[in-house]
Amino acid sequence: MSKKNILVVDDEEKIRKVIKIYLQKEGYEVEEAGKGKEALEKFKYQDYSLVILDVMMPEIDGWIVCRQMRKNSAVPIIMLTARSEEYDKLFGFELGVDDYITKPFSPREVVARVNAVIRRSENISKQKISAGQISINLEAKEVFIDNVEIMLTPKEFDLLYFLLSNPQKAFSREVILNKIWGYNYYGDLRTVDTHVKQLRSKLGKYKKYIYTVWGMGYMFKVGEDNENQQN
Repeated sequence: MSKKNILVVDDEEKIRKVIKIYLQKEGYEVEEAGKGKEALEKFKYQDYSLVILDVMMPEIDGWIVCRQMRKNSAVPIIMLTARSEEYDKLFGFELGVDDYITKPFSPREVVARVNAVIRRSENISKQKISAGQISINLEAKEVFIDNVEIMLTPKEFDLLYFLLSNPQKAFSREVILNKIWGYNYYGDLRTVDTHVKQLRSKLGKYKKYIYTVWGMGYMFKVGEDNENQQN
């Protein structure tokens, strides 16, 4: 099996080098980019298993880079930032960020989070499942609506798969958070609501399949009795 390739994007060379050394010890191949434009150029011609992306960079910041990458890729993205405000994290998750690491950080924490995100992104079987007009190819991580492929982030994919593979079962936000993000995730329950909102917008006219169980959480439900669901 070929090594997984990771792109580390940060305008501070020292930070890039430290992360690179620790990830290489773990068996990863690592490429570097010191600016947003350079990162986007590399991203055009290379398939990466994961991107570590700094927020505060000159010329083009990490938010813009993330948004550009998400236009045609669901590659896992970990944001590396000095910001720890809740608003910034929620904004990042809305853009499709998979995890956050706040500076200053331990290089071992970076390795642990990279391993965890990659494990989650690969933790799918080779079967295909479907419900209504939505089908999922788990091996290829593809989602089709009316036989047309739609692009989801890794977390959106995991969320849809979890709900679709457990139809007619109501799950609390706490359960969903633990199943999708893991017990060691430090975010709050609004992360679930944010991703449900994003996922519904991508499901279009089938957004009603993700049914809100008021006062509890969500379930996947194909039928005519959930027409009044709100986005």
